[in-house]
Amino acid sequence: MRIAYLDCFSGISGDMFLGALVDAGVSPKILEDAVGALDIGARLEIFRVQRGGISATKVDVYSNGEKDLPREVFWEQQEHDHANEDSHDSGHAHEHRHEHGRSLTEIREIIEKSAISSTAKATAIRIFETLGQAEAEIHNTSVERVHFHEVGAVDAMVDIVCAAVGAESLAVEEWVCSPLNVGGGTVKCAHGTLPVPAPATLKLLQEAPVYSSGPQVELVTPTGAAIVKTLSGRFAPFPAMKIEKAGYGAGTREFPEHPNLLRLTIGEALPADGASSSLSTSPNESNDRIVVLEANLDDLSPQVLAYAMERLLAEGALDVFSVPVQMKKSRPGALLTVLAKLEDANRLTKLIFAETTTLGVRRREEQRQTLSRRWETVDTTWGPVRIKIANMNGTVSNYAPEYEDCRTLAEAQHVPLRTVMQEAIQQYLQGERKA
Repeated sequence: MRIAYLDCFSGISGDMFLGALVDAGVSPKILEDAVGALDIGARLEIFRVQRGGISATKVDVYSNGEKDLPREVFWEQQEHDHANEDSHDSGHAHEHRHEHGRSLTEIREIIEKSAISSTAKATAIRIFETLGQAEAEIHNTSVERVHFHEVGAVDAMVDIVCAAVGAESLAVEEWVCSPLNVGGGTVKCAHGTLPVPAPATLKLLQEAPVYSSGPQVELVTPTGAAIVKTLSGRFAPFPAMKIEKAGYGAGTREFPEHPNLLRLTIGEALPADGASSSLSTSPNESNDRIVVLEANLDDLSPQVLAYAMERLLAEGALDVFSVPVQMKKSRPGALLTVLAKLEDANRLTKLIFAETTTLGVRRREEQRQTLSRRWETVDTTWGPVRIKIANMNGTVSNYAPEYEDCRTLAEAQHVPLRTVMQEAIQQYLQGERKA
């Protein structure tokens, strides 16, 4: 199983996560295309920097030509800009401070209209909903009424959507996160000066292992916390893995004797004791334990079942499928089957109960043997397409173009989907012959 490990020894923010993705091999063009697809007047600037003597990738977001600022710097500037305003203008000043806010409904609409994959859209929306729910609970209101201050701004939308697109391109089956260094001191935000972690960050990190070390500043931002909470399946020390590559994402600030970096390590999971699995596998195979969830459904609309399956996939199921069955008294029905990671089984079981009419869900643990998989990107006449490649015994055993990439290009360029998929395969095979 391919896993990714986030070392948050200097916290995490949206731009640090994007930098780590690029440094670990995600094509900058994938992120730049995602920004363009949002059509919100933003662009990325990606470059190399050093933090504590370590080379890393820095990603800056520009909105309408202006560079994104750390939020405490932004609010300090806001306070300075309005310090000399007369009291009768104070109401206007308050409006100005929040003029870039967006509601969750507006954010959903922008993401849904963008030309990115449906999986990435679902992940990005989940991150925003996670963030919005934390804000709603803090302010004792509904998530739809939350006024997104910083998180509704252009830079946060770019960070979250690019995080979803970049994470998807890595084809990682499990994200694991270290304990998080939250920093210390105080931070200026829309609600004034508050202790670190900020209220939204603290809510998002509930049940996560955290500590405070080094610089007395905010190291985990609300956006960073929402990304971790949404993507990461568990928190743990560095897992047993065969390392494939690693990348460093740089924060904006530089600290003496403390590299302001986020490290992302990607590789194949190994048994916790480092020994070989009980099943015989090649170097390009891996074994892992999964949970199989099943439910019989005989009184559920096919449209509702389709929606439930989409929700399950968006919430982290490894696979979801249904099979037509004949129930008692000859009623037509469906057998819903969900493959899940052990740590996701309870949460996905609750989702099955919530989204279907079943009164019971069966579960069992099974061992799964999987081939090693990787992604390559090829250029077609209409744009880039990812190819999923499986290896067995050191040789390529299967390859296929990513459906969502091909669908997006086919719809945007008004060409048959099959034509895009065929050219993507041809481009991959031509590259293999040259290699």
